[in-house]
Amino acid sequence: MIKRWIVENDVDNKESYPQIVDAARILRENEVVAFPTETVYGLGANAKSDVAVDKIFKAKGRPSDNPLIVHISNKTQLKELVEEIPAAAEKLISAYWPGPLTLIFHKKDGVFSEKVTAGLDTVAIRMPDHPVALAIIEESGLPIAAPSANRSGKPSPTTAQHVIDDLEDRIIGVVDGGETGVGVESTVVDCTGSVPVILRPGGVTKEQLQEVVGEVGVDPSLKEGKGAPKSPGMKYTHYAPDAPVYLVDGTRGDVQKLVDEKKSEGLKAGVLTTDEFVDDYRADVVLSVGRRDDLNTVAHGLYDTLRAFNDRDVDIIFAEMFPEEGVGLAIMNRLHKAAGYRVIKS
Repeated sequence: MIKRWIVENDVDNKESYPQIVDAARILRENEVVAFPTETVYGLGANAKSDVAVDKIFKAKGRPSDNPLIVHISNKTQLKELVEEIPAAAEKLISAYWPGPLTLIFHKKDGVFSEKVTAGLDTVAIRMPDHPVALAIIEESGLPIAAPSANRSGKPSPTTAQHVIDDLEDRIIGVVDGGETGVGVESTVVDCTGSVPVILRPGGVTKEQLQEVVGEVGVDPSLKEGKGAPKSPGMKYTHYAPDAPVYLVDGTRGDVQKLVDEKKSEGLKAGVLTTDEFVDDYRADVVLSVGRRDDLNTVAHGLYDTLRAFNDRDVDIIFAEMFPEEGVGLAIMNRLHKAAGYRVIKS
């Protein structure tokens, strides 16, 4: 039976929370523990231990060439882990740490398990903006490798129950700090070159990054998911519900035609839409992911909505598309991966 430690999100004195002390002890024993961050629930393990990191890959069924993000609890830890902190990284750290921003650095040799970095000479590091996560990491005394706490390829977990649904027989426990906030994972930015480059869009937008450091590039492989991944989320199908997802580049009428075609074939069709248009469709299942006039609500509800289609037992899902501006870039990145890059153009 998986342990479920329930804690309040306003942790200010970890000594008052034996659950956190217990979870940190298990991490020091090179076991894996899930815990909340401000983005999604992470599956944590000692980033220095091959034994511990192996347990992440086994629990998730994750390909071994997919690197992991290392989580720290304070900025001073960084100097112990990386060769240098470039000027652009310093600026981004000052602006967005703690927060949903992961930065790529040249790693120090002999610090991390090679399994964390997938054999690369770089490492992805972030400082989460969640009191429970920070308390657990600090209490453990370790850098903690923590991908999302779900089966590989499935929608990321935004509640402890999602973690239990996916990993109940695979991990020792989950620290339940309630529902997460941002909903999509952190933005990953490569700071090892002359210009910072977004490897994965997320909770900090390109526009926000540019306000701090000026020019910011976007890795061209984001759309195709090809090449050796330098960051989590750059390869493989992710975030997918059980039924196949198709993005529809067209009108709501185009979506309805596709639904009608599948229903005529005897299939149970679902539509992923927003509050504004949820009543416009005649489908077996119509789910709203948030409000189109506030894409932050879409980012927050995306994974929960994708998981909800599993409970409705649909055969196929048609999803509306969103403008790739602001957090919309992260939303569309996740939807493209959930759909395996299948787009129907009308």
